[in-house]
This record gives sequence, structure tokens and C-alpha cells, in this order.
Amino acid sequence: MRNVFQDWLIGLERMLPRSLLGRSILIIVTPIVLLQVVSAWVFYDSHWETVTRRLAQSVAGEIGAIVRMMPRYPTPEDLSPIFEIADEDMDLVLVFKPGEILPNDPTIMRQNLVDRQLARALESRVDRPFIIDSRSLEKFIEIHVQLADGVLHVVVQRRRLFSSTTYVFLLWMVGTSLALLTVATSFMRNQVKPIKSLAQAADDFGKGREVADFRTTGATEVVLAGQAFNLMRNRIRRQIVQRTEMLAGVSHDLRTPLTRMKLQLAMMGDGADIADLKKDVADMERMIGAYLAFARGEGVEQAAPTDITELVADVTGDARRHGADIEVTLPERGIVVPLRRDAFRRALGNVIGNAQRYAKSVAVTLALKPRHVEVMVDDDGPGIPPGAREDVFKPFFRLEQSRNQETGGTGLGLTIARDIVRGHGGDLELREAPGGGLRAVLRLPL
Repeated sequence: MRNVFQDWLIGLERMLPRSLLGRSILIIVTPIVLLQVVSAWVFYDSHWETVTRRLAQSVAGEIGAIVRMMPRYPTPEDLSPIFEIADEDMDLVLVFKPGEILPNDPTIMRQNLVDRQLARALESRVDRPFIIDSRSLEKFIEIHVQLADGVLHVVVQRRRLFSSTTYVFLLWMVGTSLALLTVATSFMRNQVKPIKSLAQAADDFGKGREVADFRTTGATEVVLAGQAFNLMRNRIRRQIVQRTEMLAGVSHDLRTPLTRMKLQLAMMGDGADIADLKKDVADMERMIGAYLAFARGEGVEQAAPTDITELVADVTGDARRHGADIEVTLPERGIVVPLRRDAFRRALGNVIGNAQRYAKSVAVTLALKPRHVEVMVDDDGPGIPPGAREDVFKPFFRLEQSRNQETGGTGLGLTIARDIVRGHGGDLELREAPGGGLRAVLRLPL
């Protein structure tokens, strides 16, 4: 029983609107609809039925009075004054046909509330066989009453049996509901707009785009969330600026003694020991550059519309000029996405360089998806075990445990690459390539 209830709740959840605006309007509309249904039921069950019953009893009473008076006037000429009075004062058109007989099994038309109430009233006030025809004439209802010597045909206007308050009630009910729905929708849209603006500002800031000060408007909770976002953004910006300034000083302090060491080694001449020292100094420069690039992140570069097709072709062309065996597959038309060009160029270069280090050949494919762009870098190298594919994104982690820079690198290339791609709102994943080896997938939102 519990599982059935849970399944029902899950199904109901799937039927609900996804957006906050849709759910808010649903919360407002549902009680209004229920209230209108209950009001309509009460109106139908009490007021409308009561009024219709009284109107039907009035018409049936008039017909019953005429039926009781008719035996006192045996000839049709004597009935004419009564029929004229009924036509002028009661809106009843009467025709008596002597000798006519109703069908043996008359069918009383009871298609709606008016017919049912009229039939009950005729049964109690006239107490004679009758037939009601509410279909033949559009604005009138025909009533055929069987008398001892013939059939009395009565034509009554439909409006005498129908309460006009029904239309008024429905008009007011629908009109007020639409008015309330319009007001509620407009109000909720204004309440949801600051939330959408806050979400857009947070998304832009997370992707490294320039975000102006978020204007805190709307409900108190939304204003508090907007103020917290502004404070968080300002703190992050201050930390980035402070870190960049600190690293600029560290870079200067470290590179100055390295430059002096390189100059002294150059003046010492050639030799096996000197060559080893020069190699160590070059490795130190390369490591310091990699560490500073990782710490700086993406700097202050702003995103701009960029043809990623052209950028991928440019990066792979540079790799080919450095001796890489790369096969490139690009779409026929250019794909423009918002990118920090230099940052993404570094990320893609790191991924291709990582593949080139461990494989003989590399294949780069750019594909356009419905909501994002994918750059796939496949290689024919030894690959990475599934359990270690997330570990390689950790700073300074290397599958090759030695500290030899020629074989294992610094352990920051993929870390920097994923950092940059996620800074664009995308992601970098590692998978097994179809033909063996490793596939790196760089996914960017459109």
C-alpha cells in the first residue's frame, strides 16, 4: 500500500509544472477552481432548482386552472375568451383539438432540469396524461394534455420556465475567476522575476562573465538572497585580486634568482655537471610557470563570442607544428560560443599535450549537440584505469610516480584544463576511447 502511495506521489510530482511561476499559479488557481465548483454546485442544488421549480409550478398551476374551467364551457366559441385571456395575460397559446388522443405510451421529455421540474409540477397540478416537447421549437415548449374529449395543446415561452440568474451567476463566476487569475499571474510574475535575475547573475558569475551589481528587489527573502550574493561575489573578487597580486610578487621573487643562476651557469662554460645544472634550472622554471598558471586560474580575461571551430583548428595546428600526429574533424560551419579565448586555448592545449605525451596518434573531433558543444580528444595510448580517472584531476597527482618531468609532467595539466572548462559552465570527463586508449570530452554550453 505504501509503495502504491509513493508511486502516486511520484506521478503527481511529474505532472506538476517545473517552474516556480507555474507552481505558484497552480497553488492560487486550485482553491479558486474548487471554490467555484462548490459554489456552482450549491447554486445548482438550491437556488436554481428552487427558482425553476417555482416557475414550473406557476405554469402548471395556470394550465391546471384552465383545464378545470374548460368543462364549464362546452363549445369552442365559449372557450375563445378564456384562451384569449391566457394568451394576453399568461403568455400561454392554447389550442383544443376535440377527439384527439395522445399515444398510449407517451414519452415525457426530461432532458434537463426544466423538463423534470415541469413534469413534476404537471403531475401534481393537472393530474392528467401529458407530453412535454422541448425540442421542436427553439424559444417555446409544447405541452400536450389529454382531456376526456380531446387534447389541449399549450405553447409556453421558454423564458417563463428559465431563470436568467443562471447566466448572471456564471458570468460573474467566470469573470471574477479570470480577473483574479490575471492579477495573481501578474503579481507572481513580478515576484519570480528577481529570482530568475539572481539565478542568471549567479550562472554568469560562475562562468566568469562580467556581472553588474545585482539589484535586490522583490520579497524580503529574495532581497536577502541578492544581498548575500553581492557580498559573496565581492569577497571572491577581493580574494582573486589579492591572490593575483601575491603571485605576481612571488613570481618576481622566484624568477629573479633563477635568472641570476642561468647567467652564472652560462658564464661557467660547458661540462657534464654544468649541463645537469642548466637542465635543473629549466625544470624549475617550467614548474614555477605551471604552478603560477594553476594558482592564477583564468585571470581577468572576459568571455566573448568566439568561433570555437577556428580556435580548435588553431590549437591543433600548433600541435602539428611541434611534431604531433593529429587527425582533426571539424563541422562545415563555424560554431560561435562565449569563451575566454586564451583560457580555453590553454585548456585544450593541456589535454592535447597530455594525449600526445602518452600516445602515438591523437584524434580531435568537434561536434555540435542540441544544448552544448563537445570537443573529443582520442588517443591510442595505454589509457587510464576507471578508478583513477577522477584522481588525475587532483593537483599534483601523477600516475607515473617518479618526479621525472620528462615522463610524468607536473600533475597540473588536466587540473587546470578542468578548472577552465568548468569556469565556462561546462565539464571535462575522461572515458575509454572506442579503439582503446583514452578519450577526453570537453563539454561547453551554448
